[in-house]
Amino acid sequence: MQKKKRKGIGRLLHYIEVGGNALPHPASLFGILALITILFSYIGYLANWEVVHPATDETIRTFNLVSKEGFHKIFNEMVSNYTGFAPLGVVMVALLGISVMESSGLVSAVIRLLIIKSPKKIITMVVVFAGVVSNMASDLGYVLVIPLAGAIFHSLGRNPMAGMAAAFAGVSGGFSANLLIGTIDPLLAGLSTEAANIIDPDYEVLPTANWFFMIGSTFVITAVGTWVTNRFVEPQLGGYSGDVPAEPLERLSSREKKGVIRVMIAGLAIVALISAGLIPENGFLRIDGGPVTESLLLKAFITFLFIVSAVMGMVYGFTTGKFTNDASVIKGMEGSFKTLAAYLVLVFFAAQFVAYFRWTNIGLIIAIKGAEFLQNSNLGLIPIVILFTILSGFINLFMGSASAKWAILGPVFIPMFMLLGYSPELSQAIYRVGDSVTNIISPMMSFFALILVWFEKYDKKAGIGTLISTMLPYSATFFIAWTILLVLWITFNIPLGPDASIYYEGLSGVVG
Repeated sequence: MQKKKRKGIGRLLHYIEVGGNALPHPASLFGILALITILFSYIGYLANWEVVHPATDETIRTFNLVSKEGFHKIFNEMVSNYTGFAPLGVVMVALLGISVMESSGLVSAVIRLLIIKSPKKIITMVVVFAGVVSNMASDLGYVLVIPLAGAIFHSLGRNPMAGMAAAFAGVSGGFSANLLIGTIDPLLAGLSTEAANIIDPDYEVLPTANWFFMIGSTFVITAVGTWVTNRFVEPQLGGYSGDVPAEPLERLSSREKKGVIRVMIAGLAIVALISAGLIPENGFLRIDGGPVTESLLLKAFITFLFIVSAVMGMVYGFTTGKFTNDASVIKGMEGSFKTLAAYLVLVFFAAQFVAYFRWTNIGLIIAIKGAEFLQNSNLGLIPIVILFTILSGFINLFMGSASAKWAILGPVFIPMFMLLGYSPELSQAIYRVGDSVTNIISPMMSFFALILVWFEKYDKKAGIGTLISTMLPYSATFFIAWTILLVLWITFNIPLGPDASIYYEGLSGVVG
């Protein structure tokens, strides 16, 4: 890679990259971390590390993996740790459908259309924005938007890693920003309701609790992500000098245009079919008459992604002549799966580390101790907001699941904020900001290994240090900008969502 001479922040990021890449191979590193976790489980057991869970009053103790029970658990569950690792199945199933689109030439056609029709000056903004809004469709951003962004930047003669970084910042760093309600909103709302019921048994937090704040956040994250990409990330990465060829920028042929038109018709038909299953209260995609946010479409989105992608790819491929029979479609699937080899090896070791860390309860102990410290700080609202955001981001480095962390922190901070006169919706919004901004620098984030594989496609020497140093400017600026937005939202008492106030009126608490 050709990189410019570094000064100031650039030099610091360079040192972070060099230091990170000096570490062992990512697969080996996760294996080492798994062994370190085993060692710390023994130390924690001897030192009697324990906490009381704020939601259940259960005493959480360090589970010793250096024991007969731990030894049996490691051996008995090694295979299930791997096969049950959440992102593994998601990536594989989604890639099956996406590979049909890619091998048919549809992805290439879309890239060329996007580049030819869009003003070049706004491509970065489009990529970041696409990453943010992809969150409403579960894990679509990780398996489709990020690699697509790399291909788009590469086709424009720009560094593909900068494109993927911009998309990753939108998808994961902007996880709690969106224009519509996503799959995580009902889950967090349910946990928030349970926590609020500790103080007020009749209080209910709706899935739309942070909707207005999410909409505002979408534009802030898009603007900041675009600025960081253009100002810091792309200049530091420099020009691309790797051996991966760029997608050609030739205009679509008449046959390709015909294929795109047919894909659009097929897409409209699919949208009509899905709408028919969602709009009626008893629609076939509704679950027991529940809301759209809890429908089969969102709960099984990766399955829909696989089917829709495969159908779109086949329509285009058979129209253009790229596909001639079923064997050519299957061959296209097989070709894309070859790129997963490195990921499959890496995930085995990552899955063991994540499982061991969860079993030992070390993550729980760190989270609860940190929450207790913040709760006992006796500071005013704005300092608490900032510290709570920092705490959420810090814990996110150790625990990957947003809902698991909120299940721990919610019962602590929601009652605390309610007693101070602030709503559960505000507590949830603060948590979501902190939980999002460190996603992109946390190896515990479920798709971190996959993003590393995307980076290695264009730079064989890329490692954990490369990824973290590339994403660190986004993490820092997102934290600053998002925290400022939070403070402004609170200062001007803007509703966080429909019927979601900043304040909680159920108690005559002191607002400080």
